[in-house]
Amino acid sequence: MLSSAEITILVSVISVCVAFYFGLRSQKRTDKADLKKDATEMTTVIVKLEYIGNGINEIKSDMKGIKGDITDLQGRMIRVEQSVKSAHHRLDGIEGKYNEDKD
Repeated sequence: MLSSAEITILVSVISVCVAFYFGLRSQKRTDKADLKKDATEMTTVIVKLEYIGNGINEIKSDMKGIKGDITDLQGRMIRVEQSVKSAHHRLDGIEGKYNEDKD
């Protein structure tokens, strides 16, 4: 039969094995939960980055439209300046004739 010292050692070994088993099992469960949490957080980050990317693309599109509008306005402004310059010369001519007639 087993002596009390051998029984104590046997119970201790069994207790250590059971504790080790449940420790590993708990660790696996924690690892799975951490992995799930990390995946959820990564998905959230990816969705936010896509949203930011879409916003940037919209801003780029708007900027292209604004550049086109500015180019059109520059062309119109140049034509208006030329027209004003021509009108100014005509007015100077009319004023000169008026002053000659007055003298």
